[in-house]
Amino acid sequence: MKFHKLNLAALPDNLYNNQTHVKKWLELVTSSEDGFAPNSLNQVQPVERDVEIERLAGIAFYMLGNVLPFALPPLLISTLFSETGAFILKFVLGYFTILYTVTKYYNGKFIKKYNRPSDLSPIDTKDNQYLHTERNNQKYLSVQFVWPDTLQRPAFENQPMIFCAIPHGVAPMGITAYPFWSKLFNDKLCHWTCAPVILKIPILQKYMKGIGYIPAKASNISDTLTKKEENVGIILDGIAGMFQSHDEMAYVKKRKGIVKIALRCGVPLVPVYGFGHTSLWKVVVDPFGFLEALSLKLDVSLTPFFGRWFWFLGPPVRVPICICMGDPIKCPKVENPTQEEIDKYHGLLVKGYEQVFEQHKKAYGWGDKVLKFV
Repeated sequence: MKFHKLNLAALPDNLYNNQTHVKKWLELVTSSEDGFAPNSLNQVQPVERDVEIERLAGIAFYMLGNVLPFALPPLLISTLFSETGAFILKFVLGYFTILYTVTKYYNGKFIKKYNRPSDLSPIDTKDNQYLHTERNNQKYLSVQFVWPDTLQRPAFENQPMIFCAIPHGVAPMGITAYPFWSKLFNDKLCHWTCAPVILKIPILQKYMKGIGYIPAKASNISDTLTKKEENVGIILDGIAGMFQSHDEMAYVKKRKGIVKIALRCGVPLVPVYGFGHTSLWKVVVDPFGFLEALSLKLDVSLTPFFGRWFWFLGPPVRVPICICMGDPIKCPKVENPTQEEIDKYHGLLVKGYEQVFEQHKKAYGWGDKVLKFV
């Protein structure tokens, strides 16, 4: 089988814009008949100093920003009872201010460097996906895309798809290469899904919605696929997958809802495996599973994690990310799919994950690893 590879990190900056025709990107694609050479997909590439600093502060700021709305109320209450609580609150707010200041400075710098507008467009979601922060993610993590010839244009130019990515890890950084999902395989905007609560966090919701995120609900996904006729991306193992990040374990055995949606809409499912996602952060998992159970109940992660230099809630280790796609699973349009039909295509999706992992694991330097399904 023929495979194609695009080095996103090495893409010239002048080609990273909504006006560039996809042919310009495809001219930079490397192809191979039998897959890629061992250890060829796991190379950490040099990164500009300003990009690295921006990502160190920017990702830490983003991570803290996700946590702060939930942490502030108990911190404020703690100040009423102890001086320690007041000290912790001052420290957190001071740390947040420093991250904000550094991020703000570099935001202005990269807006000019990449010739980007200073704010999101209210009408052009596709253009919004070319954020300078996500461009720097690609460079910081040496991101590459690999896909089979069965997904190559023009195979699905006129049909929306569902990209089903695993593993989640602490944060699936590879999917933040948003423009590539919306241009490489067809010209349909790709909407990634997230927990509904994320789209209610002040400030963050503006940017998430501005680049096309939708709630991970069946109605929103179905409307996007059928009424808008646009692509959808989903991290299939979700919050549960964060607690499996100590190993290559796919929490997908019970994740059949997306298959039912695909059958009702008659759209293909694309298995996607993100090599490197489980190595970006060190997750602290309690032995009793309390945090996991509570996180699943609230649909939000409550587990502590450490990044580069053992930085609490900090930026990830500079591990190369390789996003590998498998053969699309073509689903027939079935208005009311039976459980047998759902199980059949879910089995094909699981098989797709296994195949894509086995096909590329040696090229990523993971020849001795096995993908386990839970």
